[in-house]
Amino acid sequence: MEELKRLIAKDLLSIRAVFFRPDEPFIWASGIKSPVYCDNRLTLTSVDVRNDVENGLAKLIKEYYPDAEVLMGTSTAGIAHAAITAHLLGMPMGYVRSGAKDHGRKNQIEGKLEKGQKVVVVEDLISTAGSAIEVVNILREAGADVLGIVSIFTYDMKKGHERLKEAEISNISLTNFDTIAEVAAEEGYIKAEDISALKAFRDNPSDESWIKN
Repeated sequence: MEELKRLIAKDLLSIRAVFFRPDEPFIWASGIKSPVYCDNRLTLTSVDVRNDVENGLAKLIKEYYPDAEVLMGTSTAGIAHAAITAHLLGMPMGYVRSGAKDHGRKNQIEGKLEKGQKVVVVEDLISTAGSAIEVVNILREAGADVLGIVSIFTYDMKKGHERLKEAEISNISLTNFDTIAEVAAEEGYIKAEDISALKAFRDNPSDESWIKN
């Protein structure tokens, strides 16, 4: 697993799907200043990285959720990954909308889902885990047996872990914040001394004391 974490970390850094900028923080919609920018949609535009990611997700599902019957992507970032991974595994897939349609059949869950089916949710990114848990709850309300979540990257934030525990759901990610920070330092994307500031952000995003004056 550690080898896979490092491979995906190198992949995400190489295409700047994850980009560290500790000296000039990004500002999230919430107003929080962040030293990291993440856009895993970029993995779809790189054939080599996409292969690593989708084969990696398939490996996680086979290892951690071998009883899975259906993959459900989160809207919109998880849809493509759920589709490609389901194809590799020879499994059906669907996705969950952020809200029900206001026309037609007014579906919120797209794709065939039978009550009692064992489902794995495919997400691109876990930060505070709110959106992924919302999808899990929608699927549970529809009668699905949600085994867990697989994702490309997790920040490993305390709030995310607390929410997942409260929702009684597990998440398995291909790589995580600490691994990417360490690989970024090894390969010269950031300075080694930046790692402590990055981890301080990860531990408490609302505390800006990590920012260099």
